[in-house]
Amino acid sequence: MYDYRTNIHHTLKKNPLKQEDLQDFINCYNPLNRRKRKETFSEKNSEGRGCKFYYDGIIARDKTSLDITWIKDKSLADLDNLPDPDELAEKIVENLEQGWKISGNN
Repeated sequence: MYDYRTNIHHTLKKNPLKQEDLQDFINCYNPLNRRKRKETFSEKNSEGRGCKFYYDGIIARDKTSLDITWIKDKSLADLDNLPDPDELAEKIVENLEQGWKISGNN
């Protein structure tokens, strides 16, 4: 599995997704030889985004789910430093506008 959600934030205007943003995933996924895929998460690298999970371990979890995280969400750890409400509202508007465009409603 690869976690590209935790602590990564893209917006259309200020921080759009670029090809180089996905390079770590491409390297980890190793599309040319999937047998040589390597985990990037370890005790030494707790911010590694690639991690293997096996069926037995997933089934043994308390609430069996594929919604698995292992990286700590920094935004939840420091609630005293939340973004300005206007900044949050701007991000919400950008996401809604993009969704509206994608749905074909210009």
